[in-house]
Amino acid sequence: MKRLALVVLGMGIGFMTAVGLLPSAQGANNVSAYRQFDLFSDAFERVRDNYVRPVQDSELINGAIEGMVSSLDPHSSYMDAKAFADMQIQTKGEFGGVGIEVTQEDGLIKVISPIDDTPAAKAGLKTGDYIAAIDGNAIQGVPLNDAIDKMRGPVGTKVTLTILRQGEKKPFDVQLMRAVIHVDSVKWHREGDVGYVRISAFNEETDSGLQKAVRELKKQIGPGLRGWIIDLRNDPGGLLDQAVMVSDDFLVKGEIVSTRGRHPEDTQRYDAKPGDITDGKPVVVLINGGTASASEIVAGALQDHKRATVIGMTSFGKGSVQTIIPLGEGGGALRLTTARYYTPSGRSIQAEGITPNIAVAEGNEQDEPKIERTTEADLPGHLAAEDVAAKKKAATIIRPPQGKKYDDFQLSYAQDFLDGKVSMAAAKAPSAR
Repeated sequence: MKRLALVVLGMGIGFMTAVGLLPSAQGANNVSAYRQFDLFSDAFERVRDNYVRPVQDSELINGAIEGMVSSLDPHSSYMDAKAFADMQIQTKGEFGGVGIEVTQEDGLIKVISPIDDTPAAKAGLKTGDYIAAIDGNAIQGVPLNDAIDKMRGPVGTKVTLTILRQGEKKPFDVQLMRAVIHVDSVKWHREGDVGYVRISAFNEETDSGLQKAVRELKKQIGPGLRGWIIDLRNDPGGLLDQAVMVSDDFLVKGEIVSTRGRHPEDTQRYDAKPGDITDGKPVVVLINGGTASASEIVAGALQDHKRATVIGMTSFGKGSVQTIIPLGEGGGALRLTTARYYTPSGRSIQAEGITPNIAVAEGNEQDEPKIERTTEADLPGHLAAEDVAAKKKAATIIRPPQGKKYDDFQLSYAQDFLDGKVSMAAAKAPSAR
């Protein structure tokens, strides 16, 4: 398959395309812009001359760019040269740190998801946790990139995060040992006669990892292989080209995803090519509130083509595309929201998420009707949903039988579904609540 030229989001969530230059303002817009630059220049000079301590010009310029871009939406930001270099390293699937994907909300750092088998995951950090302090220093109002930088450091050194968690009366500290975070984005094992594949992120190795997993599981299980479970829970996304290729592995034709920007000529469509590496066997895709961005593309594409049954809870709802735009030599880069993406049926899932075909609780939620989860719609300044009127009615949620314990109820349900022990019709029956 032709490889798409893309780069990945750093700490945070989402996927990005690579582009050249922004269109320049013209005509009357130029005149207005120059007047505003005069205002900025005046403010710049006064701050530099009168602030309580000396400040470097680069400090002021970087802060101004960050403020300009980050005010647009939660996923646009400015990366200085160091942050840009760190992001490029992370794209390759290996970097130093504690292993969490984060965003910023209400001046605090919010955990989107811990990365599998990292210090953060092993310490029990959860989606929706807030980081209030790093090594005892409050980070209220600290820029996201600065907070991420504070969590990084030499391998083998310790960092203490102060955590705010829903349901806990007081903040608590978690001490983590920094490590080289190598993201094996694809893991797999046999679940009886079902092939289980866990995709935790979309980096440069994801599609090749998936293909290897399928080959190995076919050998292990043999001709009795009944179907596949693709686990995208708490997958915060990553590279768009990898999401397209992973979707294409299961599809033989048709649209996978389209992206639409500000101008009609910005529209791009990505189509599947012949060939299904799973030979048409049944597929279940597991999602939850931590399933975001590139992973939502895969879930949406397979759902729209009726190639997979999507089981779990409604996904995060990040339906926007971020473009990495380098700024001059050694000047860092912009991470700028430039488009929305749409599933094959034309759905924008921005601030809505992918609704599962069968809504299945994780097994640890309370029995109350209200289930709290982190969503794109919770982030201040998020892009609005496009078609609120067409929002689907909330699905009936299937919960574990009272008093019965499961290590992973969603996975157990997916296995039963593939084994024919439960059907789609049974799942939608009122008694399933």
